[in-house]
Amino acid sequence: MTSIGTPVLEARGVTRTFAERGGAAVHAVRGVSAAIHPGEFVVVAGPSGSGKTTLLHLLAAIDTPTSGEIFIAGMQTARLAPRAQAETRLRRLGLLFSEHNLSPALTAAENVDLPLALRGVNASERRARVAAALERLGVAPLARRFPDALSTGEQQRVAMARAIAGDPGALVADEPTAHLDSEAGAALLDLLEALVRERRMAAVVASHDPAVIARAGRVIRLRDGAAVEA
Repeated sequence: MTSIGTPVLEARGVTRTFAERGGAAVHAVRGVSAAIHPGEFVVVAGPSGSGKTTLLHLLAAIDTPTSGEIFIAGMQTARLAPRAQAETRLRRLGLLFSEHNLSPALTAAENVDLPLALRGVNASERRARVAAALERLGVAPLARRFPDALSTGEQQRVAMARAIAGDPGALVADEPTAHLDSEAGAALLDLLEALVRERRMAAVVASHDPAVIARAGRVIRLRDGAAVEA
């Protein structure tokens, strides 16, 4: 479902070119335009090497386009200083990757708490948000465990709790079910769909998994870095 108004995330004619050794250019993303609105579940689909991850990194201002424009909540990221870009990403987006990127030195609860602490949220509110996010993802009993004591599915649920604890406008997820079995993957997608519906959060998910693509309200298909018709 598409909403009228300012997109949460938008790419306007973005291109990302990398230089290989020897001077050859690799065109990872070629002139892609896309707008993601509140309440949308959008999947970026395509085979390995099609540019899915690069496009997500551009949308989340993790990477900078060679040409074109990226907007987060109506703000053009190129006009923001690097620190302001990082602050915008921290406050506006939740990030979820196939490699969950949990800190092994922190417990599940501490991992979820960390982005909130970086945002300057006060301690009592952080405790409430962490508890609510872990409860929502069904991993509250694991709050004091370290990542190496969790299964892959539990780690990914903790990572998703971390991504949503700050109530982001959009969740950006790169192959979130890649290392999960079909049952755990389906459960994660059920939760993601519920969050999109309940919170009017936008979700943009890169995947080549048919089970993920089937959940999408809209699919952006990439081939050799360019958006193509289905």
